[in-house]
Order: sequence, then C-alpha cells, then structure tokens
Amino acid sequence: MELLKGKEVAQKTREKLKEEVTTLKEKGINPKLAVIMVGDDSASQIYVRNKSKVCNEIGIEFDEYLLPEKTQQKELLELIEKLNNDKTINGILLQSPIPKHLDINEAFRTISPEKDVDGFHPTNVGKLVLGQDTFISCTPFGIMKIFEDYNIDLEGKNAVVIGRSNIVGKPMSQCLLNKNATVTICHSRTKNLAEVTKQADVVVAAIGKPCFVTADMVKKDAIVIDVGINRGEDGKIKGDVDFENVKEKASYITPVPGGVGPMTIAMLMTNVVKAAKEQNK
Repeated sequence: MELLKGKEVAQKTREKLKEEVTTLKEKGINPKLAVIMVGDDSASQIYVRNKSKVCNEIGIEFDEYLLPEKTQQKELLELIEKLNNDKTINGILLQSPIPKHLDINEAFRTISPEKDVDGFHPTNVGKLVLGQDTFISCTPFGIMKIFEDYNIDLEGKNAVVIGRSNIVGKPMSQCLLNKNATVTICHSRTKNLAEVTKQADVVVAAIGKPCFVTADMVKKDAIVIDVGINRGEDGKIKGDVDFENVKEKASYITPVPGGVGPMTIAMLMTNVVKAAKEQNK
C-alpha cells in the first residue's frame, strides 16, 4: 500500500507556481484573486484565511469582499459585475455556502467564464464535458494532479465515484472519463452499492459521511481516493473511508487530513495563474 500524499504534491505545485508568478511579475503581470464572502460562516472564514495565506506565499494578490448576511441578490450580482469589469482582477471566487435567500447558481452564472477560477460557470462545466481546455473545479482537478504525480494510468480502469455533487462528484466523473476510464457514479439512491464498488479499480468517495466506505466494499489493490472531511464525535477529522481497515486492501490510498484537502487550494492558485496568463496573452 502506498500513501498518496496530496500535501507533498500541493507543496511542489505551490513552489512551481511561485516561480511562475515571479516570471509573470517581471513581465508586468500581477495575478490577483478576489474572494467574496457573504455572512459569517465560521468554516468559510477559515477557508478564506487559508486561501489568503497561500496567495501570499505564492505572490498572488488577494482582495477580500466581506458582505453582511442581509445582502440582497442585486447587490451581490452588482459586486460580481464590478469585479468582472476590473482589469486588475484575474480570478473571482464566491465562497459557499451563502445565505439561503440568495441564488448561488445565478451568482455563479454572473461570474465571467474567463475569471471563474472555481470552474462552476456553465460554460466551463460544458467545456469539461466536451474535453476542451477549461477551468476545472479545484477538488477533482487536484485529484487528477495526484494521479499524474504518482504516474497512475487511468486508461481502461473501472472507476466508481460515490457522490454526485456539482462541486466534486459530477466534474470528477468527467475528468476520469476524459482520461479513458470507465466511470460509474453512485449516490444515495444506488442499489447494492457495495456490489458496484467491489468491481472498481478506482474508488472516489465524496459523500460527507465519516468512515462510510468499509474494507468489504473495496476489492484488493484498488486505488482509493477520500474526499471527505468530517469531524467525528471525538473532535478528530475523519474521511469518508474507514482508513485503518481499507488501507490493508488498497494499492494506493489518500490519507485524511493531508490527502486531497491541500490540493484544492493549490489547484485554485493554478487556475488563478492560468487566468492571469490567458487574460494577458
């Protein structure tokens, strides 16, 4: 069993980006990310702080827009339009969740596809489906980067993605398909889930249920990717996979923490740098 250490891959990715940003700045290009946060969700505050820290480390400029809980849709969309039109800003990220009275899909649609570094705009989602160059949602993009770094060839492999969210499950299945894997998507309505996962060479668990994937659901030598970050009753962070037991059967497995998590921010930064280069061609 080999551990897929996303933390190390993320570190390498960030170091490479740092060099790239230095080169861009010499050409007068200053990559800049704008993050919008509505309300005061405490988990979101931590995420935004982490993004700001990594931007700082790489040399990407960082603008933060903190809007009150009572912000109306019109105000949110006006801010997005303002950032769309600001030539100094290369990437726009709307931190989710946002308050219930706001329409997040309309907000995502309003972000210019050229600045959509989260990969949620319908245009970018469509391009991913068509196998065209685009901004890919950061978590699936990070997982693909791990596969690449560990020289894991996905061609012809049976891959099962557990979870069908727009943020991870759906784009993940499309990324795997684009690498010629045979992909099955499972979800809460899937019958005989264990029968399906037992056939898989690659299992990606993204459902948000601690230790949901157990050893009897995984075949020997499967590659297991754990996207889950759940806080157990003991306060410890746990993944969607029962790591201790599943690692005995897997050929490769991502730990939690230190697996997929660090890759998400590293790939966001990759997207910001890509956006800066494309907007300054």
